[in-house]
Amino acid sequence: MENQEIKEENRRIRFLRFLVDLSIRSIQQEDLALDEALGLVEEVKRAALNLFPGKGLAFELIYLPRFQRVIEARFGTPLTPPSPLRGEGHKR
Repeated sequence: MENQEIKEENRRIRFLRFLVDLSIRSIQQEDLALDEALGLVEEVKRAALNLFPGKGLAFELIYLPRFQRVIEARFGTPLTPPSPLRGEGHKR
């Protein structure tokens, strides 16, 4: 990878971390309903896939567990999202 490509990828990683951290703080501190919190997780995942196309599994392995812990702590409800590994899709 060229130096400029590495810098761009690092910039995208930092931006995604910022989005995840901001969303987690919003779930923890704002007066959101469970559906709104889940929608926020979906929005962050869409943003991650725009930044890193084809890396949905990486998002689920790296960031989804953090969202699961925050949502369970905040709402007392375990978040068990559909898994592409099990052939499940998101239902709304």
